[in-house]
Amino acid sequence: MGEIATSDRQITIYYSANSVRAKQALAYAKSEGLAIQPIDILKTPLTGTQIAELAKRLGIEVKDLINQEHPAFLKKFEPVELSSDDWIKMIQHNPEIMKQPIALRGNRTILVETPSDMIKI
Repeated sequence: MGEIATSDRQITIYYSANSVRAKQALAYAKSEGLAIQPIDILKTPLTGTQIAELAKRLGIEVKDLINQEHPAFLKKFEPVELSSDDWIKMIQHNPEIMKQPIALRGNRTILVETPSDMIKI
């Protein structure tokens, strides 16, 4: 069992309040009457275990959680190969570069690409 608690009755969304896509996904979920627990990753820092668990639930490596095209990433970093622990630290110190929103419900986890993806969860 992981550190992230989930429920079939509620959707947990990890998002950045600065993200237009996240705001649209939240609005869509609310308009559909879905029970939502929003977690703003800019206000609520994720632990290394939570970041690793999100990647595992999505079936990707931790480095793939990073949006290397995000302006904050391009401004501060250059493409490099790092260990999973180093990628986790990068996300913890720069949460805005994490791909999001990520929605969880029970055993299902998705990276929300469009607001209507919320219906898939």
